[in-house]
Amino acid sequence: MGPADLSYRRRLLVLAICCLSLFIVGLDTTIVNVALPSIGRDFHAGVSGLQWTIDAYTLVLASLLLLAGSTADRVGRRRTFQAGLAMFAVGSLLCSLAPGLGWLVAFRMLQAIGGSMLNPVAMSIITNTFVEPRERARAIGIWGGVFGLSMALGPVAGGLLVDSVGWRGIFWVNVPVGIAAILLTALYVPESKAPRARKLDPVGQVLVIVLLAALVYGLIEGPESGWTSAKILACFAISATALACLVRYEPRRAEPLIDVRFFRSAPFSGAVAIAICAFAALGGFLLVNTLYLQDVRGLSPLLAGVYILPMAAMTAICSPLSGRIVGSVGTRLPLMIAGAGITAGGLILAHLSMSTATAVLVISYLAFGIGLGMVNAPITNSTVSGMPVAQAGVAGGVASTSRQIGSSLGVALIGSAAASALHGPFRLGFADATHLGWYILAGCGVAIFALGLLVSGQWAKQTARHTASLLMSAAPTANMSRDDPRQVVG
Repeated sequence: MGPADLSYRRRLLVLAICCLSLFIVGLDTTIVNVALPSIGRDFHAGVSGLQWTIDAYTLVLASLLLLAGSTADRVGRRRTFQAGLAMFAVGSLLCSLAPGLGWLVAFRMLQAIGGSMLNPVAMSIITNTFVEPRERARAIGIWGGVFGLSMALGPVAGGLLVDSVGWRGIFWVNVPVGIAAILLTALYVPESKAPRARKLDPVGQVLVIVLLAALVYGLIEGPESGWTSAKILACFAISATALACLVRYEPRRAEPLIDVRFFRSAPFSGAVAIAICAFAALGGFLLVNTLYLQDVRGLSPLLAGVYILPMAAMTAICSPLSGRIVGSVGTRLPLMIAGAGITAGGLILAHLSMSTATAVLVISYLAFGIGLGMVNAPITNSTVSGMPVAQAGVAGGVASTSRQIGSSLGVALIGSAAASALHGPFRLGFADATHLGWYILAGCGVAIFALGLLVSGQWAKQTARHTASLLMSAAPTANMSRDDPRQVVG
């Protein structure tokens, strides 16, 4: 029995199990950010050290998501999903035992290897389980709602753990949830594979790692080393060279890590760009705002988590609503709302000071949360729509990779913008130093709004149909079935 042949109740159970992986990954995002000031004090780390605590995870995740998606399509989605859950749980346990910042960063990288096998593979399972377009859009909306719920619980749960048992406790919550998800997957999720295995692309994989690592290293270390220093300029040059080599190399492979033909679809390309902008805004928001609330305003981790709760709550509320809107009228409206919300949140915070009124902070957090909640379902739907079902793992991997690339760049760019502008004592000068970063965040919102208009019209839909036709004509014609590679996600 294939995933799409399951009863409706069984399909909902599969969705719930897949959502567990998203829950622990989303929870990890906000919990770790709430704990950053405590980690910094324990390990005597500056802003750049805290940036690496976040970006070591997101960099590895972004680098391996595409590989994980295609591997799952090849060796089995359930098997890959369970391996990812096990490694994520083990990595989380090791993070809680880290004796120093270097060890914590290393264990975060191990945690990310497991994390790379979770969300894109779970999305592939969902895409192959819910084949009817409207039903699938609702499932994606629920998926987004779970992400919002995990983010909503993260700040408060993180604050409680940090205040009660210390920052190491934030990693403990992943272990029992991971074990439960492994057992439930073994019992209820059927195995599925793409009908035709994709070959590995080691050269493409290495180029992606070099491109991202060099770029993020240059952005994080730029304020301390100097933006025009030889080391930083060399990082940017290496990153640009890796990108040029990747663009030149990948089209020559029969089965590349990144199929550049996907980008001929305007909705697909737009979704990638929107994901990068949205999650760059989120990564920068969480890093800078957490440091501001705890180290400038002097709030406890728990109270800082309560302050962030309005943003996370709006994300949880708007994510399933966005899925319904996408299923009914398409992606344009939620993307416009997303862009407007993120822009408004950034512009309000661009005048941040040590004594900014709590009401102003709450209004900005609400606006940002609405924007973030509205953006997830359109990204996922636009990424997989028009793609062959057999490549669902790859398409889902591209969507998740885009999110993680955005988060890495946001932490690096917005955090470094604040670090570069900081003069004098941290507590007195950090609020003013964040202003440029908030304008960058608002710029991400403007880009989302503009791209939402551009890639949701008739011209964009025509490019998606043309891309689907191109991909199907290149697919093998044998072994037609429900999982036939020439079938597309509607």
